[in-house]
Amino acid sequence: MSLFKKLAAATVLAVLATGAAQAQETLRIGTEGAYPPFSEITADGKLVGFDIDIANALCDEMKVKCEFISQDWDGIIPALLAGKYDAIVASMSITEERKEKVDFTDKYYDTPQAIVVPKDSDITEATAESMADRSVGAQSSTTHAQYAEQIFPDSDIRLYPSADEYKLDLSSGRLDAALDDVIVLSEWVDSEDGSCCKILTTLPGDPKIYGPGIGIAVRKGDDELREKLNAAIKAIRENGTYKKINDKYFDFDVYGG
Repeated sequence: MSLFKKLAAATVLAVLATGAAQAQETLRIGTEGAYPPFSEITADGKLVGFDIDIANALCDEMKVKCEFISQDWDGIIPALLAGKYDAIVASMSITEERKEKVDFTDKYYDTPQAIVVPKDSDITEATAESMADRSVGAQSSTTHAQYAEQIFPDSDIRLYPSADEYKLDLSSGRLDAALDDVIVLSEWVDSEDGSCCKILTTLPGDPKIYGPGIGIAVRKGDDELREKLNAAIKAIRENGTYKKINDKYFDFDVYGG
């Protein structure tokens, strides 16, 4: 082989190697973008929120670039399994049912659920008896939906594609109550859009439904990525990055006990 051909071949191999390295340096993250303050899309189309900041911090720790892909909640696990992205950072509870389909990292936060009602509601407590024959909303395919069906067996449980829909029905008087993460509900009732409503109470979680907290989902068998993410979670907890992000959104430690 001539010297020219050898140099050309070496150049091609170098370009291919560089391209492969660049491909490996991007981590595709699936998220919902409709769950403030954890993730939402701004008017100019930018993804922001606690989940987004945490994902970026983990990518920085892992020396990779985050590429975010927004996905409706109902299809978020199927899209991961289909290879649309590499991991899900979307406030997803680590549950036994989901672990049949995906693997999870260690938790990166853990907060309780709560029930919200209109300010003029005559509901004074969140018991099965007091909620009987009342309409209770929750986002479909969530642990909150499962929990609502379990603790309010005699209620009219209504499931919605996203949190925005149940909030709209609450504010317009078409729904008696809704169940979701206390932080999501707190931010909403403190806003102009949520001025119609109030948090009635937080609710004790069932570990069988909610699991040990919120984790990052990866495809089954992707142990290398899962362990890298676990190491990055531990690192940002120890080096103060997690606290900086936490304090940007909350006045308490969202990581939980």
